[in-house]
Amino acid sequence: MSPKENNIIKGQCLCSAITLTVADNQNASVCHCGMCQRWNSGPLFAFHSEKIETTGNEYLACYQSSPWAERAFCRNCGSHLYYHMLGTQHYYVSTGLFYGQTTFTLADEVFIDKKPSFYELKNDVPKLTEAEMLEKMA
Repeated sequence: MSPKENNIIKGQCLCSAITLTVADNQNASVCHCGMCQRWNSGPLFAFHSEKIETTGNEYLACYQSSPWAERAFCRNCGSHLYYHMLGTQHYYVSTGLFYGQTTFTLADEVFIDKKPSFYELKNDVPKLTEAEMLEKMA
């Protein structure tokens, strides 16, 4: 992986078939919604980006998980790449793709009322319920 340059970072899926280039954003969010839990077997740690460039697009697969969004993954290794709000330039990119390149700060937790009871993150950050998050997105 190349080092951070001009606030641009490059991440890769587990098998390195897909590379994502995005603007560096240090603010990560954690989503505890039911879809993210089923997709990740836990919460989704991601950061917002309005532009993504990818290589290895022959390995890129998207699944429309709701009427308003799709989730992208590598069809070779299965790595989760991003959650994309359809019709927008809003992408929520998995932080793990940028392993060792950046120091994220946890900015918030969303859908906190959907979080399973068997774990607790200790960061002192805003925690939004499903209703609060949906109101914010409206």
